[in-house]
Formats: sequence, structure tokens, C-alpha cells
Amino acid sequence: MEAAVAVLEAAAEKNAVAAAAAREAAVAASDAATGAAGVATSAKEAAAAALATANQAAAALSTAQEVALAAEAAATKAAGVATAAKKAAAAALATADQAAAVSSTAREVAMAADAAAKEKEAAAAETAKVLAAAMRYSKKRRFHQIDDGGMGGDSHDDGGSLDLISALPDQVLGTIISLLPTKDGARTQAISRRWLPLWRSAPLNLVVKFEVDIKKGKLIASASNIKLIASVSKILSVHRGPARRLLLWLLNPTDFPAPGGGCNIDGWLRSQALDDLQELNFEYTTQCDVPLSVFRFAPTLVVAVFGFCRFPESISTLQLNFPCLKQLELFCVRITEDGLHSMLSGCIALESLDLRHVGIASLCISSQTLRSLCFSAHSKKGVTSQLVIKDAPSLQRLLLLPPSLDTGPVIIRMIRTPKLEILCLRSQGISKLQFGTTIFQTMIAVSLTTKIHTMKVLVLDSIGPNLDAVVDFLKCFPCLVSLYIISDPTKDMNNAREYDPLDPIECLELHLKKVVLMNYDGSKKPSVDFAKFFVLNAKLLKEMEIQVINNGNDDWMTNQQKQLCVENRASRDARIELKIDTRKSHIRMDTHDLSMADPFDSRPFH
Repeated sequence: MEAAVAVLEAAAEKNAVAAAAAREAAVAASDAATGAAGVATSAKEAAAAALATANQAAAALSTAQEVALAAEAAATKAAGVATAAKKAAAAALATADQAAAVSSTAREVAMAADAAAKEKEAAAAETAKVLAAAMRYSKKRRFHQIDDGGMGGDSHDDGGSLDLISALPDQVLGTIISLLPTKDGARTQAISRRWLPLWRSAPLNLVVKFEVDIKKGKLIASASNIKLIASVSKILSVHRGPARRLLLWLLNPTDFPAPGGGCNIDGWLRSQALDDLQELNFEYTTQCDVPLSVFRFAPTLVVAVFGFCRFPESISTLQLNFPCLKQLELFCVRITEDGLHSMLSGCIALESLDLRHVGIASLCISSQTLRSLCFSAHSKKGVTSQLVIKDAPSLQRLLLLPPSLDTGPVIIRMIRTPKLEILCLRSQGISKLQFGTTIFQTMIAVSLTTKIHTMKVLVLDSIGPNLDAVVDFLKCFPCLVSLYIISDPTKDMNNAREYDPLDPIECLELHLKKVVLMNYDGSKKPSVDFAKFFVLNAKLLKEMEIQVINNGNDDWMTNQQKQLCVENRASRDARIELKIDTRKSHIRMDTHDLSMADPFDSRPFH
């Protein structure tokens, strides 16, 4: 029993121990469960966070994929645009090349057309000369016997040979007739029936020059003058063709023969035969008033020349317009400053303007079309004359000629002339010359801050000649190609100047190709030193013409070449020519022919 009890007690004790252990295990399990629950919660939260992150990553990946796709599409598009741009650039380059080729071709065609036009005009002029000579030779007999009934087909003379001149079209024949002197043009009516109607319909070229007594300055009341008056009146009454040119060379109207054998200048100018006149040359031998009827030609004039005239003071109020005028020449005329400015403001197509000895003190030029300006000052003694070129974007030539005697100081200012290439600077009387901020006082540079790179041709007066003054102009015009010097030789000018290679003159180094030195006096050292400077320092010189005023023989000429160091010339290609000539004070030039790159190049000096 006791053993059973002991067994039971031992079992109970074991059970108690087991229960306690189980209880502890349960507590541990509870704690573990609680920890596991916490871990599970954390895991759940971590899983949720991971899921959210995964979702965000998936969204980011999707967005990244979309961005990548968009970037790929953009890249593809950009590549396409780049390819198109490349093709467009290539096409533009090809177009530019084609345009350059077309431009070059157009330029060649234009030059060829201009040459052809000049050749055609020269041929017509030559034909006109031949025709005029033939007509003068056969005044009292016909040089052709053609009777084609007045039709324009082939014409044959009595021998049956083809009359080539008469077979030309009416327009060509009309041009030929208009190039003939007035008398010869009218005489063409007597050639044949073919020619009979041509003169009356051809462009009228009417030249009226009276015989005058130069010493007395009066018109000669001769039979030829009276006959001329009658002829002019008759021509204007019967001619029905267009009016091309009218030249009136007149004396004071009061000197004309009295009525009965007289003429009416105003009546001539108002004639319908002169409607739409293109060229007018109106000159007196002494200053007289310009008839107001002259200005009726303003709408159609292309060329106008006025000499020794007095323009009415009311001209500034007439508000004249010359829409077609390309060439205007005024010499020895009297006109107010307001009148001249008003007249010029109406010349909207003007290309060439020649003003010589026009009695105004101040002139301001602003023109978009003007390409050539010739100017000679004329003012009262002691009064300063001023020419200001304010805005002339097309101006290529400026020809400044000596002023009239007793004219006061002359000031020349050029504010905007971006295309100026040719400058003739006859310096007498010019007290100040200004190019932008570059200033010359009495032809000596006092400021060389502005350089004119467009200048190609220069004509200068030079007393001495003065090498220092000329070199200042060479520095001002660094791209100069041609230089003409009208020298006034003296003995007291020092031209022994050494060229400094550390201070090079650009035009001598790179551009100057032609030098013409007039009035060279080989007996005076300043002249020799002046010429020698260009021989030894113009590195691209092609041609140098030295016009010698000394009467030297061959030995003298050989000695001059030695003095000029011709054998040591800087340009081995230079042709240096010394030739005997006469002293000159002027240089001839073509004022209006704008096709000439150098209007002095023909060298017809006087």
C-alpha cells in the first residue's frame, strides 16, 4: 500500500514537475507565439511594404518602359529629322551651287548682252556714218534708185542687186536715222519710196546750233541762220515720230533776228513734236533765263544738260518730279540752294550727277540711286563752299574738280558712302576733306582713324610732288589698285623716304598694280625720289607710266632708268615706261559711262 502510495506520490511529483515544465513550455510557447505573432505582423508589414515597393517598382518600370519607348521614338524621330536636315542642307548646298552657277551665268549673259548692245549700237552708228557720208556724197543725185512702192519687203536697184540697208526692219532704220545729223536724217526721205515715210516716224534727233560772232558774243544775222530757224519750225510742224534728243545751243534770245525771220524758242519747246522728249541739252553762250516750258519734259527726260542758264527762283515751289532722269549735268548755272535741293529730290532714279561751277555755297546729297558725282565748287570770294554726302549707299565715283577762280575755301564731308571705289581729288582750294572720322587738312592727314577698303582708283594733285601726303592717302585706302598723280614739280621737297618693312603699307604690299605719274621732271630730285619710291616698294606693280616733261635723248632716258633703280624694282613683272610728253594740268575722264571700272584708263590726257 505504502509502495503504491509512494509510486503514486512519485508519479504525482513527476506529473507536477511535468506540469510545471509544461506550464513553463506553455509560457515559453505563449511568449514564442507572441513573438512569432509580432514577427508575423512585422513580416506582414514588411510583405505589405515590399508589395507596395514592388507595385511602385512595377509602376516605375512601366513608366521607365514608357519613357524608354518615348525616348526611342523621339530618338528615331530625331534621327529622321537629322537625316532630313542633312538632306535639306545638301539640297540647299546644291541649290546654292546652282544659284552661284546661275548668277555667274547671268553675269556672263549680262556682260554679253551689254557687249552685244554696244556692238549693235556701234554697228548702227557706223551704218549711220556710212549712210551720212553717202548722202553727202550724193547731194544732187540719188545713190540708190529703188522703187518698191513704199513697202517694207526686199528692195532692188536697177541692176537687180539686193539693197541690204533698205531691207532692214523699220525700227532698225529708224534707229539709224536718229543717229544721223538732223539734216542728213531729213534727207533720207529722198532715197526712195521705201525711205520716204521713215524719217517722220523715226525718233527725232534735233540739233540746233546757230552761227555766232564769238568776239562780239552775238548771233550772226546770216542767211544760214535764218534758213535754220525756218527749218527747225518746219521740222517740228511735220515730224510725227517720238522725240529722242533736242540740243539747243543759243545766245541771248534778244539777239535773234527780228520777227518775220525770227524764231520763238518757247513755241519750239511747246511743240507736240517734242512730247515725251528723252534727252535735252539746253545751253546759252551767256547766262540767260531758262524758259518755264522746258520743265514740261520732266516726266520723260532720261538725260538733261543745262549750261550758262539762270533757273527761276520759283523752281523750289514747282515741286518738279523727274521719275526717269538718270543723268543730270549743270555747268555755269545760277540756281538757289533750295531750288537745287528741290530739283534733286525729284530725281528718284538719278545715277550720274555733274555739277560744275554752280553758284551755291552748300550742297547736301542724299540719294539711294546715285552712282557717280562730279563736283566743282563756285562761290563768292571769301565764302566757304561745302559739299556733304550724307547718305549715298550706291555711290561709286566721286570726282572733285578744281573750283572756280576766287572761290573761297572748300570743305568736303563724306558721312555714308559704303561703295565708293573711285576718287578724283583735284586738291586746289580744298581746305578740309573728311571720310568718317579720318580728316585731311589742306591734303595733310591729321587723323587716320577710318580706312576706306572699297577705294580702288585714286587721282591726286601733288605739289612737289609730296610723297608724305600721298603715303597718307595710301594708308587711308589700303586696297588701292590704280594711282594717278598730277605733279607740280618743285626743287625744295624732301622725298628721300625709306620704306619701313616693320610698318608696311598694305596697298604697296598686296594691291597696287598701276601708277601713272604726270609732269615728271627728271632734273629735279624730288620727282626722281617720288617715282623711285614706287619702283622699289610696290610689290605687285604691273604697270608704271612716267610722263616726262624734259626733252631728253636716249642717253638721258637710260640715265633716268638708272636713277630710278628700275633693275632693282620690287615687282619683277612690272613694266616701267618713260615717255616724253607735255605738261598737263587736267586729266580727262568719262563722267557718265558707269560701265568703266576705271574712267581714266583710256589715257587720252590733255
